[in-house]
This record gives sequence, C-alpha cells and structure tokens, in this order.
Amino acid sequence: MEPWETSPQRRAWRPYIETSLLLETRLDEDLRAAAGMSLMDYHVLLVLSECPEQRQRMGELAARMVFSPSRLTYQVKVLERRGWVVRHPSPDDRRVHHAVLTAAGLEALRAADAHHVRTVQRLFTDDLDEQELDVLRRVFTRTQDRLRGTAGR
Repeated sequence: MEPWETSPQRRAWRPYIETSLLLETRLDEDLRAAAGMSLMDYHVLLVLSECPEQRQRMGELAARMVFSPSRLTYQVKVLERRGWVVRHPSPDDRRVHHAVLTAAGLEALRAADAHHVRTVQRLFTDDLDEQELDVLRRVFTRTQDRLRGTAGR
C-alpha cells in the first residue's frame, strides 16, 4: 500500500479540505457584506423554508445542521432577535420546541438568495461542466449518506 504522503487519496484530500474551508469563509464574508447574515444564518433559514409549514423540531434541525443542541439554541436565539425565527413549544409535548420561520425570515432569505446563488456560481460552479457537477453530486451525496448512517437504506 502506498504511503499517505504520496497517495492519490492525499492528493485529493488536501485541495478538497483547503478549498472547502476557503470557499465557506468567502461565502460567509460575502453574505455578511451583501445581506447582513452569516452563512449559518442563511442555511438555517433555507432549511426551515423547505420544511412543511416552515417549522422543524429543534433536535431535528440540530441534526440537519450538524450542530450540537446548545449551538443550535444559540443560533436560533440570534435569528429570533432579528425577527427571522420564533420558537414554539410543541402542542403534543411541552419538552419539544419547534423553530419556525417568520415572514420576515422568509423575506430576508429571499432578499439574500439571488446574490448568494450568483456568488456560489462565480466562486464554485461556473468553472465546472455538467459531467463534473454530476460527479460531485454523486460523490457528496454518497459521502453524506454514509456519514448520516443512511447509506444502503
């Protein structure tokens, strides 16, 4: 077996990890400057916008965001202060709370969305052809499924 230092895996890993961190940083900086929100704010709003009734249990949202419960609570409090999200106790179980996207939150997401999409295209997808985009989709969907424990289900 080839040593890690000279392996194809390392030659793929290093540009991936360094570029993904750089891309996330640039997307965050751009969203903050253009829309006054962080990349994590945007992602929480996006996930909630795609949920039925634009609400999700806090625990499920934390899992989807790959956040600890305390980190999600902090993030939702930030969004609550801006009027973009509210927390409601579940009518079925008072121990459970839902994060709910507000009309103002949906409007903030919509206002940020077109600019953010153009930035994603400019910084990432414009340099890729359809075949490369399909390979990335398949690779990252498979990796995501494995990491979430849903591979092969």
